[in-house]
Amino acid sequence: MISTDLLARRERHFGPNAPLFYDEPLHMVRGDGCWMWDADGTRYLDCYNNVPQVGHCHPHVVDALCRQAQRLNIHTRYLNEVVLEYAERLTGLFAPPKLDRAMFVCTGTEANELALRIARHATGKSGVIVSDFSYHGNSGGLAVLTTGLPRPEPLADFCRPVTIPDPFQWEGSQQDMVDTHLTMVDEAIASLDQAGFGVAAVMFDTIFSTEGLLDVPSAYVQGVAERVRAAGGMFIADEVQPGFGRMGDAMWGFERTGIVPELVTMGKSMGNGHPLAAVVTSSALADAFTGDALYFNTFGGNPVSAAVGNAVLDVIEQEALMQHAAELGQYLQDRLREVAERFDCAGDVRGRGLFAGVELIGPGKRPDAAMARAVINDMRNRHVLVSKIGPADNVLKIRPPLCIDRKEIDLLAETLSKSLKALTR
Repeated sequence: MISTDLLARRERHFGPNAPLFYDEPLHMVRGDGCWMWDADGTRYLDCYNNVPQVGHCHPHVVDALCRQAQRLNIHTRYLNEVVLEYAERLTGLFAPPKLDRAMFVCTGTEANELALRIARHATGKSGVIVSDFSYHGNSGGLAVLTTGLPRPEPLADFCRPVTIPDPFQWEGSQQDMVDTHLTMVDEAIASLDQAGFGVAAVMFDTIFSTEGLLDVPSAYVQGVAERVRAAGGMFIADEVQPGFGRMGDAMWGFERTGIVPELVTMGKSMGNGHPLAAVVTSSALADAFTGDALYFNTFGGNPVSAAVGNAVLDVIEQEALMQHAAELGQYLQDRLREVAERFDCAGDVRGRGLFAGVELIGPGKRPDAAMARAVINDMRNRHVLVSKIGPADNVLKIRPPLCIDRKEIDLLAETLSKSLKALTR
């Protein structure tokens, strides 16, 4: 049982609106691999948190953090080999040779802010295109571009949201779906030009996770990139959620789309729980920007963060976690589809690698947000943690650490089946 005193203290110091997961909040005290333990000693299978990308408290990552913290931690305005080694390894993960500069920050929000600054500097334009249900950070500059979360700031006059194609809900052909949605992009570009803003960038999460983990055709993403570039803008790939091998078939989500972004942003899983994020871009863009802007980040890319980042890459390589995500991702999809086939309320299973979504629906494919909420809380009570996403808040979000094994996926699938059975009697 959660302590009422703990809740009261939290509300007193964080305020009553600081979000908590689940109707009955959890008090977590320890983690290991894909598991977390609460204050009562109950063990939970974590199938939601992508921050511990290689597993909670991975010993190699923890050891690297401690060793570097005992040696030195300072900003990047001194020479440091640990930081340079990490920059070399990180940019080496990008097959396109033009993505050869790393600029370190602490959070995905900072990374996206910096990417927008660079794009605006390079293009001389200010307009931004995002999806009509998106989230890229919680700063003031990104809040006015946010369409997927409540916020007091009005949508910026230099922002144009576009609807992302949803094959599950679309009734016509895929080509008609792509053409219809690209027309919306054409209209957004024309509107920004007419208003005098022009197009600096389009910013997409390349797995479209906030949008419901939609199975977006590559032709659509390619068409967006072509149109934005023809208008003088750039493509910013937000890899905060799909990056670092989670997709299984590639290190980065954008690789499957057939495009090469001008700017790539990343965070969360990059440090396995340590605050570490970055923008990777071309030397031409980075050098032009830093030639005019004295850019630095006191904590971004410090030696302790770099040591952690290096250790995360060590684990991904040494434990073959990207290949593991491909194999176990297919197994995850298969098991989830087996469950979905037995329940009318499970309308679609989708995703890539170890990132899956299950859309819960009512008659006529109507989104069922109430069922999604009931399922995640029932699964929580059965000691398996998932969450929900999507414009209608009806898609189960399943995103475990990359070290999950088959037995743990079986437990996830069996628990989901028990929850759906209990809730649809």
